[in-house]
Amino acid sequence: MADFHLDDIRAAVAANVISEAQAARLKVFAESRGGYRDHMPDDDEPFELFKGFAEIFVTVGLGMLFSGVMVMAVFWGNFTTVPLLGAVLAFVFAFYFTKKRRMNLPSIWLASVFAGNLAVFVGTLLIDPLNLSGLEYSVLYVGIIGMVAMAGWFALFKLPFSMFLFGLFGLGVSLAIAAIISPNVIDFLSLREGLFDLNNQSFFPLATLVFGIVTFMIAMFFDMRDPHRISRFAASGFWLHVLAAIAIVNTIGMSLYSSGNFTLTALALFFISLIALIIDRRSFLTAGILYMAFLLYAAFEGDGEFGALMSTLLILGVSITILGTWWAGIRAAIMGALPDFPLKKRLPPYAEKP
Repeated sequence: MADFHLDDIRAAVAANVISEAQAARLKVFAESRGGYRDHMPDDDEPFELFKGFAEIFVTVGLGMLFSGVMVMAVFWGNFTTVPLLGAVLAFVFAFYFTKKRRMNLPSIWLASVFAGNLAVFVGTLLIDPLNLSGLEYSVLYVGIIGMVAMAGWFALFKLPFSMFLFGLFGLGVSLAIAAIISPNVIDFLSLREGLFDLNNQSFFPLATLVFGIVTFMIAMFFDMRDPHRISRFAASGFWLHVLAAIAIVNTIGMSLYSSGNFTLTALALFFISLIALIIDRRSFLTAGILYMAFLLYAAFEGDGEFGALMSTLLILGVSITILGTWWAGIRAAIMGALPDFPLKKRLPPYAEKP
Protein backbone atom coordinates (compact mmCIF):
# COMPACT_ATOMS: atom_id res chain seq x y z
CA MET A 1 0.00 0.00 0.00
CA ALA A 2 1.34 3.46 -0.92
CA ASP A 3 2.29 5.93 1.84
CA PHE A 4 -0.52 8.20 3.00
CA HIS A 5 0.28 11.92 2.55
CA LEU A 6 -1.17 15.25 3.65
CA ASP A 7 -2.46 15.87 0.12
CA ASP A 8 -4.56 12.70 0.47
CA ILE A 9 -6.18 14.11 3.62
CA ARG A 10 -6.89 17.44 1.91
CA ALA A 11 -8.36 15.62 -1.10
CA ALA A 12 -10.56 13.54 1.21
CA VAL A 13 -11.88 16.71 2.87
CA ALA A 14 -12.54 18.35 -0.50
CA ALA A 15 -14.42 15.25 -1.67
CA ASN A 16 -16.48 15.17 1.56
CA VAL A 17 -15.10 11.73 2.42
CA ILE A 18 -14.15 12.99 5.88
CA SER A 19 -14.93 16.22 7.68
CA GLU A 20 -12.37 18.92 8.44
CA ALA A 21 -12.53 18.05 12.15
CA GLN A 22 -11.84 14.40 11.37
CA ALA A 23 -8.98 15.39 9.08
CA ALA A 24 -7.41 17.51 11.80
CA ARG A 25 -7.71 14.69 14.36
CA LEU A 26 -6.24 12.20 11.87
CA LYS A 27 -3.28 14.46 11.13
CA VAL A 28 -2.60 15.18 14.80
CA PHE A 29 -2.77 11.45 15.59
CA ALA A 30 -0.33 10.59 12.80
CA GLU A 31 2.08 13.33 13.82
CA SER A 32 1.92 12.40 17.49
CA ARG A 33 3.36 9.01 16.55
CA GLY A 34 6.30 10.32 14.55
CA GLY A 35 6.82 13.90 15.67
CA TYR A 36 5.40 16.99 14.00
CA ARG A 37 8.61 18.28 12.45
CA ASP A 38 9.29 14.90 10.83
CA HIS A 39 6.14 15.25 8.73
CA MET A 40 5.99 18.97 8.08
CA PRO A 41 8.33 21.01 5.85
CA ASP A 42 10.24 23.66 7.77
CA ASP A 43 8.58 26.54 5.92
CA ASP A 44 5.09 25.14 5.53
CA GLU A 45 2.53 27.95 5.25
CA PRO A 46 -0.05 26.52 2.85
CA PHE A 47 -1.22 28.82 0.09
CA GLU A 48 -2.84 27.63 -3.10
CA LEU A 49 -4.18 30.08 -5.66
CA PHE A 50 -4.78 27.47 -8.36
CA LYS A 51 -4.09 23.77 -8.75
CA GLY A 52 -3.06 23.71 -12.39
CA PHE A 53 -3.35 25.33 -15.80
CA ALA A 54 -6.81 23.83 -16.23
CA GLU A 55 -8.12 26.26 -13.61
CA ILE A 56 -6.55 29.20 -15.44
CA PHE A 57 -8.12 27.94 -18.68
CA VAL A 58 -11.56 27.63 -17.06
CA THR A 59 -11.28 31.09 -15.47
CA VAL A 60 -10.41 32.68 -18.82
CA GLY A 61 -13.42 30.93 -20.34
CA LEU A 62 -15.70 32.13 -17.58
CA GLY A 63 -14.43 35.66 -18.03
CA MET A 64 -15.24 35.60 -21.74
CA LEU A 65 -18.63 33.98 -21.14
CA PHE A 66 -19.63 36.51 -18.48
CA SER A 67 -18.42 39.40 -20.65
CA GLY A 68 -20.56 38.20 -23.53
CA VAL A 69 -23.62 37.77 -21.35
CA MET A 70 -23.16 41.21 -19.80
CA VAL A 71 -22.79 42.88 -23.19
CA MET A 72 -25.93 41.13 -24.34
CA ALA A 73 -27.74 42.31 -21.20
CA VAL A 74 -26.69 45.90 -21.86
CA PHE A 75 -27.93 45.63 -25.44
CA TRP A 76 -31.31 44.15 -24.51
CA GLY A 77 -31.92 45.57 -21.06
CA ASN A 78 -30.80 48.51 -18.95
CA PHE A 79 -27.71 49.25 -16.90
CA THR A 80 -29.36 48.58 -13.53
CA THR A 81 -30.12 44.94 -14.33
CA VAL A 82 -26.60 44.14 -15.62
CA PRO A 83 -24.82 43.88 -12.24
CA LEU A 84 -27.77 41.95 -10.80
CA LEU A 85 -27.51 39.46 -13.66
CA GLY A 86 -23.75 39.17 -13.10
CA ALA A 87 -24.22 38.44 -9.40
CA VAL A 88 -26.93 35.84 -10.06
CA LEU A 89 -24.84 34.08 -12.72
CA ALA A 90 -21.79 33.99 -10.44
CA PHE A 91 -23.90 32.51 -7.66
CA VAL A 92 -25.32 29.80 -9.96
CA PHE A 93 -21.95 28.87 -11.47
CA ALA A 94 -20.40 28.63 -7.98
CA PHE A 95 -22.57 25.62 -7.21
CA TYR A 96 -20.66 23.66 -9.84
CA PHE A 97 -17.14 25.12 -9.87
CA THR A 98 -16.89 25.81 -6.12
CA LYS A 99 -19.24 23.50 -4.30
CA LYS A 100 -18.85 20.45 -6.56
CA ARG A 101 -15.50 20.76 -8.38
CA ARG A 102 -13.62 22.70 -5.66
CA MET A 103 -11.62 24.60 -8.29
CA ASN A 104 -9.65 27.36 -6.57
CA LEU A 105 -9.06 30.04 -9.19
CA PRO A 106 -12.53 29.86 -10.82
CA SER A 107 -14.05 29.96 -7.32
CA ILE A 108 -12.05 33.05 -6.41
CA TRP A 109 -13.05 34.71 -9.67
CA LEU A 110 -16.74 33.87 -9.22
CA ALA A 111 -16.76 35.16 -5.63
CA SER A 112 -15.10 38.40 -6.78
CA VAL A 113 -17.58 38.83 -9.63
CA PHE A 114 -20.47 38.23 -7.24
CA ALA A 115 -19.16 40.71 -4.66
CA GLY A 116 -18.34 43.40 -7.22
CA ASN A 117 -21.65 43.15 -9.04
CA LEU A 118 -23.58 43.07 -5.77
CA ALA A 119 -21.83 46.24 -4.62
CA VAL A 120 -22.53 47.98 -7.94
CA PHE A 121 -26.18 46.89 -7.96
CA VAL A 122 -26.89 47.99 -4.40
CA GLY A 123 -24.86 51.15 -4.94
CA THR A 124 -26.88 52.16 -8.01
CA LEU A 125 -30.06 51.79 -5.98
CA LEU A 126 -28.79 53.85 -3.04
CA ILE A 127 -26.33 56.41 -4.43
CA ASP A 128 -27.52 59.41 -6.42
CA PRO A 129 -24.54 60.71 -8.46
CA LEU A 130 -26.14 64.17 -8.55
CA ASN A 131 -26.62 64.33 -4.77
CA LEU A 132 -23.81 62.94 -2.63
CA SER A 133 -25.06 64.30 0.69
CA GLY A 134 -25.90 60.82 1.96
CA LEU A 135 -22.90 59.02 0.47
CA GLU A 136 -21.58 57.87 3.85
CA TYR A 137 -24.80 56.06 4.72
CA SER A 138 -25.06 54.54 1.25
CA VAL A 139 -21.53 53.12 1.53
CA LEU A 140 -22.39 51.86 5.02
CA TYR A 141 -25.45 49.99 3.75
CA VAL A 142 -23.52 48.56 0.77
CA GLY A 143 -20.80 47.38 3.13
CA ILE A 144 -23.19 45.75 5.58
CA ILE A 145 -25.11 43.97 2.81
CA GLY A 146 -21.81 42.86 1.29
CA MET A 147 -20.53 41.51 4.60
CA VAL A 148 -23.72 39.53 5.15
CA ALA A 149 -23.59 38.20 1.58
CA MET A 150 -19.95 37.10 1.79
CA ALA A 151 -20.50 35.51 5.22
CA GLY A 152 -23.31 33.54 3.61
CA TRP A 153 -21.04 32.67 0.66
CA PHE A 154 -18.44 31.35 3.09
CA ALA A 155 -21.03 29.28 4.96
CA LEU A 156 -22.50 27.85 1.75
CA PHE A 157 -19.45 27.29 -0.45
CA LYS A 158 -16.70 26.95 2.20
CA LEU A 159 -14.44 29.26 0.17
CA PRO A 160 -11.64 30.85 2.24
CA PHE A 161 -11.19 33.76 -0.21
CA SER A 162 -14.72 34.92 0.60
CA MET A 163 -13.32 36.09 3.94
CA PHE A 164 -11.04 38.48 2.06
CA LEU A 165 -14.05 40.00 0.30
CA PHE A 166 -15.91 40.01 3.62
CA GLY A 167 -13.03 42.06 5.02
CA LEU A 168 -13.05 44.51 2.12
CA PHE A 169 -16.73 45.23 2.73
CA GLY A 170 -15.87 45.57 6.42
CA LEU A 171 -13.27 48.19 5.56
CA GLY A 172 -15.94 50.10 3.65
CA VAL A 173 -18.18 49.95 6.71
CA SER A 174 -15.35 51.25 8.92
CA LEU A 175 -14.61 54.19 6.65
CA ALA A 176 -18.31 54.98 6.30
CA ILE A 177 -18.71 55.09 10.08
CA ALA A 178 -15.69 57.39 10.30
CA ALA A 179 -17.27 59.68 7.70
CA ILE A 180 -20.57 59.69 9.60
CA ILE A 181 -18.82 60.63 12.84
CA SER A 182 -16.99 63.45 11.06
CA PRO A 183 -19.23 64.34 8.09
CA ASN A 184 -17.28 65.58 5.12
CA VAL A 185 -18.29 64.07 1.79
CA ILE A 186 -15.42 65.67 -0.12
CA ASP A 187 -12.83 64.15 2.21
CA PHE A 188 -14.70 60.86 2.11
CA LEU A 189 -14.40 60.80 -1.67
CA SER A 190 -10.80 61.94 -2.00
CA LEU A 191 -9.40 60.70 1.35
CA ARG A 192 -7.10 63.70 1.09
CA GLU A 193 -6.87 63.85 4.88
CA GLY A 194 -4.78 60.69 4.76
CA LEU A 195 -6.17 57.20 4.96
CA PHE A 196 -3.41 55.88 7.24
CA ASP A 197 -1.86 58.92 8.94
CA LEU A 198 -3.11 59.48 12.50
CA ASN A 199 -1.38 62.89 12.57
CA ASN A 200 -3.87 64.41 10.11
CA GLN A 201 -6.72 64.87 12.62
CA SER A 202 -9.00 62.56 10.68
CA PHE A 203 -11.19 59.65 11.74
CA PHE A 204 -10.17 57.63 8.68
CA PRO A 205 -6.80 56.36 9.99
CA LEU A 206 -8.40 55.55 13.34
CA ALA A 207 -11.03 53.56 11.44
CA THR A 208 -8.37 51.64 9.49
CA LEU A 209 -6.50 50.87 12.71
CA VAL A 210 -9.62 49.58 14.48
CA PHE A 211 -10.55 47.63 11.36
CA GLY A 212 -7.09 46.08 11.27
CA ILE A 213 -7.19 45.04 14.92
CA VAL A 214 -10.68 43.50 14.63
CA THR A 215 -9.71 41.70 11.41
CA PHE A 216 -6.54 40.40 13.08
CA MET A 217 -8.59 39.00 15.96
CA ILE A 218 -10.96 37.22 13.55
CA ALA A 219 -7.96 35.86 11.63
CA MET A 220 -6.45 34.52 14.85
CA PHE A 221 -9.77 32.87 15.68
CA PHE A 222 -9.53 30.94 12.41
CA ASP A 223 -5.83 30.18 12.95
CA MET A 224 -6.35 28.76 16.42
CA ARG A 225 -9.05 26.44 15.16
CA ASP A 226 -6.49 24.91 12.83
CA PRO A 227 -2.93 25.31 14.17
CA HIS A 228 -1.67 22.54 11.84
CA ARG A 229 -3.05 24.46 8.85
CA ILE A 230 -4.63 21.73 6.78
CA SER A 231 -8.21 23.00 6.48
CA ARG A 232 -10.11 26.01 5.18
CA PHE A 233 -9.87 27.72 8.57
CA ALA A 234 -6.15 28.42 8.15
CA ALA A 235 -6.66 29.50 4.54
CA SER A 236 -9.42 31.87 5.67
CA GLY A 237 -7.11 33.22 8.33
CA PHE A 238 -4.44 33.87 5.69
CA TRP A 239 -6.71 36.14 3.64
CA LEU A 240 -7.83 38.03 6.74
CA HIS A 241 -4.21 38.45 7.89
CA VAL A 242 -3.42 40.08 4.53
CA LEU A 243 -6.06 42.76 5.14
CA ALA A 244 -5.20 43.16 8.82
CA ALA A 245 -1.52 43.61 8.04
CA ILE A 246 -2.18 46.26 5.41
CA ALA A 247 -4.42 48.21 7.79
CA ILE A 248 -2.32 47.90 10.96
CA VAL A 249 1.18 48.19 9.51
CA ASN A 250 0.31 51.06 7.19
CA THR A 251 -1.51 53.04 9.89
CA ILE A 252 1.23 52.62 12.49
CA GLY A 253 4.10 52.91 10.02
CA MET A 254 2.75 55.95 8.17
CA SER A 255 1.76 57.76 11.36
CA LEU A 256 5.16 57.31 13.02
CA TYR A 257 7.19 57.88 9.87
CA SER A 258 5.35 61.07 8.87
CA SER A 259 5.93 62.45 12.38
CA GLY A 260 9.67 62.11 11.79
CA ASN A 261 10.18 59.72 14.69
CA PHE A 262 12.29 57.11 12.89
CA THR A 263 13.36 55.38 16.11
CA LEU A 264 9.78 54.63 17.14
CA THR A 265 9.02 53.56 13.57
CA ALA A 266 11.89 51.07 13.66
CA LEU A 267 10.78 49.74 17.05
CA ALA A 268 7.19 49.37 15.83
CA LEU A 269 8.34 47.46 12.74
CA PHE A 270 10.51 45.22 14.91
CA PHE A 271 7.55 44.49 17.17
CA ILE A 272 5.32 43.77 14.16
CA SER A 273 7.97 41.43 12.75
CA LEU A 274 8.12 39.66 16.12
CA ILE A 275 4.34 39.17 16.07
CA ALA A 276 4.57 37.82 12.52
CA LEU A 277 7.11 35.23 13.67
CA ILE A 278 5.14 34.24 16.76
CA ILE A 279 1.90 33.66 14.86
CA ASP A 280 3.84 32.24 11.89
CA ARG A 281 2.36 34.59 9.33
CA ARG A 282 4.64 36.34 6.82
CA SER A 283 1.97 38.79 5.69
CA PHE A 284 2.68 41.23 8.52
CA LEU A 285 6.35 41.33 7.67
CA THR A 286 5.60 41.73 3.97
CA ALA A 287 3.35 44.72 4.66
CA GLY A 288 6.17 46.39 6.64
CA ILE A 289 8.86 46.03 3.96
CA LEU A 290 7.98 49.38 2.37
CA TYR A 291 8.52 51.25 5.65
CA MET A 292 11.75 49.37 6.31
CA ALA A 293 12.92 50.64 2.92
CA PHE A 294 11.91 54.19 3.87
CA LEU A 295 13.88 54.00 7.13
CA LEU A 296 17.01 52.59 5.52
CA TYR A 297 16.88 55.16 2.72
CA ALA A 298 16.57 57.97 5.27
CA ALA A 299 19.50 56.55 7.24
CA PHE A 300 21.78 56.50 4.17
CA GLU A 301 20.44 59.64 2.51
CA GLY A 302 23.66 61.47 3.33
CA ASP A 303 25.51 59.21 0.86
CA GLY A 304 23.50 60.61 -2.04
CA GLU A 305 20.46 59.19 -3.81
CA PHE A 306 22.34 56.41 -5.59
CA GLY A 307 24.25 55.38 -2.47
CA ALA A 308 21.12 55.40 -0.32
CA LEU A 309 19.20 53.33 -2.86
CA MET A 310 22.04 50.82 -3.21
CA SER A 311 22.49 50.42 0.56
CA THR A 312 18.73 50.10 1.12
CA LEU A 313 18.32 47.38 -1.48
CA LEU A 314 21.37 45.43 -0.31
CA ILE A 315 20.56 45.50 3.40
CA LEU A 316 16.85 44.88 2.93
CA GLY A 317 17.49 42.14 0.39
CA VAL A 318 19.97 40.30 2.61
CA SER A 319 17.73 40.63 5.68
CA ILE A 320 14.59 39.35 3.95
CA THR A 321 16.48 36.50 2.29
CA ILE A 322 17.98 35.37 5.60
CA LEU A 323 14.68 35.63 7.43
CA GLY A 324 12.80 33.82 4.67
CA THR A 325 15.39 31.06 4.44
CA TRP A 326 15.68 30.36 8.17
CA TRP A 327 12.19 31.42 9.21
CA ALA A 328 11.38 28.15 11.00
CA GLY A 329 14.62 28.13 13.00
CA ILE A 330 14.31 31.78 14.01
CA ARG A 331 10.69 31.25 15.03
CA ALA A 332 11.57 28.14 17.03
CA ALA A 333 14.26 30.08 18.93
CA ILE A 334 11.84 32.92 19.71
CA MET A 335 9.01 30.60 20.77
CA GLY A 336 11.38 28.59 22.93
CA ALA A 337 12.65 31.74 24.64
CA LEU A 338 9.17 33.05 25.36
CA PRO A 339 7.54 31.98 28.62
CA ASP A 340 4.27 30.08 28.49
CA PHE A 341 1.31 32.35 27.86
CA PRO A 342 -2.39 31.75 27.24
CA LEU A 343 -3.13 30.14 23.86
CA LYS A 344 0.57 29.50 23.15
CA LYS A 345 -0.17 25.82 22.56
CA ARG A 346 -2.83 26.74 20.01
CA LEU A 347 -0.32 28.51 17.76
CA PRO A 348 1.41 26.56 14.96
CA PRO A 349 3.87 24.00 16.40
CA TYR A 350 7.61 24.65 16.35
CA ALA A 351 10.72 22.54 16.87
CA GLU A 352 11.30 22.38 20.61
CA LYS A 353 14.74 21.65 22.00
CA PRO A 354 15.02 18.17 23.57
